[in-house]
Formats: sequence, C-alpha cells, structure tokens
Amino acid sequence: MRRLQVVHSIFCLVMLLAASTLVKAEGSGAATYKSKCVICHGSDGTGNTPLGKQLQAANLRSKDVQKKTDAELTKVVHDGEANMPPFGEQLSDDEIAQVVKYVRSLGKVAKK
Repeated sequence: MRRLQVVHSIFCLVMLLAASTLVKAEGSGAATYKSKCVICHGSDGTGNTPLGKQLQAANLRSKDVQKKTDAELTKVVHDGEANMPPFGEQLSDDEIAQVVKYVRSLGKVAKK
C-alpha cells in the first residue's frame, strides 16, 4: 500500500511539472506577443490599432493567417513580410515558436 502511495505521489508531481511547463510556454508566447506584436496587431490580433491600420497589419485571427502552417508563420515572424519587420535577430527560435502557438490561440478565440 505504501508503495502505491509513493508511485501515486511521483505521478502527481510529474503531471504538475508538465502542466506548469505548458502554462509557462503559453505564457511566454503571450508575453512576447504583448511586447513585440501588440502595437500593430492589437491585443486581440485583429490589427485594429492606429499603426496596424496604417501598415495594413494582418488580422491574425483570420482564416487566411490561421490556414498557414507553423513553418510559414515562423518564417514570417523570423524574416518579415510586406510591412511586417523581421524579428529573427530579436527573438530566439523558441520565442518565435511560442508566439506562433499564441497566434494559433487567437484563431481559436475567433471560432467561438
């Protein structure tokens, strides 16, 4: 019985660590988005900001953006596209991956 309690405790600890890592990863994508992307794309991703309108920033919640692959979105963030500047020298590959995950979450909000 004691062994079962130990195994259960270890399992719970592993699950908590995994969950906290996932939350941290999503949180870091949101934090990077807020520091680098909000000025043009807005907090909701629609691009409905003064600078976003001026630069014709993409609506990140749109079907056109959401249908792109993660690799395509990563390339856009890294290299820039149209009026969007490149962020490859400012953000690590991991930070860009987290921003792409966050952009995906904006698309899920639009579908509700």
